[in-house]
Amino acid sequence: MGLLRIMMPPKFQLLALLAFAVAMVFLENQIQKLEESRGKLERAIARHEVREIEQRHTLDGSRELPLDESEDMVVIYNRVPKTASTSFTNLAYDLCGKNKYHVLHINTTKNNPVMSLQDQVRFVRNVTSWREMKPAFYHGHVSFLDFSKFGVKRKPIYINVIRDPIERLVSYYYFLRFGDDYRPGLRRRKQGDKKTFDECVSAGGSDCAAEKLWLQIPFFCGHYSECWNVGSRWALEQAKYNLVNEYLLVGVTEELEDFVMILEAALPRYFRGATELYRTGKKSHLRKTSEKKPPTKESIAKLQQSEIWKMESEFYEFALEQFQFVRAHAVREKDGELYILAQNYFYEKIYPKMN
Repeated sequence: MGLLRIMMPPKFQLLALLAFAVAMVFLENQIQKLEESRGKLERAIARHEVREIEQRHTLDGSRELPLDESEDMVVIYNRVPKTASTSFTNLAYDLCGKNKYHVLHINTTKNNPVMSLQDQVRFVRNVTSWREMKPAFYHGHVSFLDFSKFGVKRKPIYINVIRDPIERLVSYYYFLRFGDDYRPGLRRRKQGDKKTFDECVSAGGSDCAAEKLWLQIPFFCGHYSECWNVGSRWALEQAKYNLVNEYLLVGVTEELEDFVMILEAALPRYFRGATELYRTGKKSHLRKTSEKKPPTKESIAKLQQSEIWKMESEFYEFALEQFQFVRAHAVREKDGELYILAQNYFYEKIYPKMN
């Protein structure tokens, strides 16, 4: 290349550089088009698979054969972005064939976590009456939806994972610019922006503003307008209420293996073999954000001055305390390893006596 610069007149050097730049833009556009085409093909294949499953079940048969309790089960994982949700979801995909359940991705337009009222009605109807898909594991970036509002007899089981608010924001910041090792060729929305998270905070940028921390609370709060009012104390309290009353289990990214272990004990119909797969499988930490740099103490301190961080941190600590309480009553440690406790209750004094 150096020899070409010596031999080539400056005018031709400029033309060569322009041609190279045009070629690179063209290649990036082609890669983006290929990714979009692949997405359309994946959706078409998924629709075809659903139709095939439905065709294998006759309407009369579905009416005559009631599902037993374990076969009528539905789990919803309304995953919060950048909380190791892809790593966890891959466990469900890897186990669904062996454990005989269906996994369905809830793909909302532009990843909008709030559904329209009519879509809420459709979704609730799908989840509760789509017998061909049961037992089912639904996952997607959707805020909590209260099924009891729609008059259904049996609600789904909700689970989720949350993360330290600042760590989650930093991960999302770099993900938008550099992507991850899951789909490295996909062009991201902020690709080309080389500004670090610290530089963004120092400059007062919008992508690293404290308002961007407001995500885990509204995801748990749900489809009420107040949930999405940044800094709402009502939303925080509603998120806490839902976490305790509507979720079977909420784990934390920093202790994901323990979350998997407890789920396997509580829901073996879905997660039998999950702990071993997480420890030994190649996909257990599949998705990692590229070029991520930890923020400085100064950047962290600046974010921690905001009321929004204080509320998101309060919610995270509340969830962490609840998870550790559940874990303390579910597992024991021996020789540095955690073990699930065996059943420690039984029935006695059963009357009237049976002959």
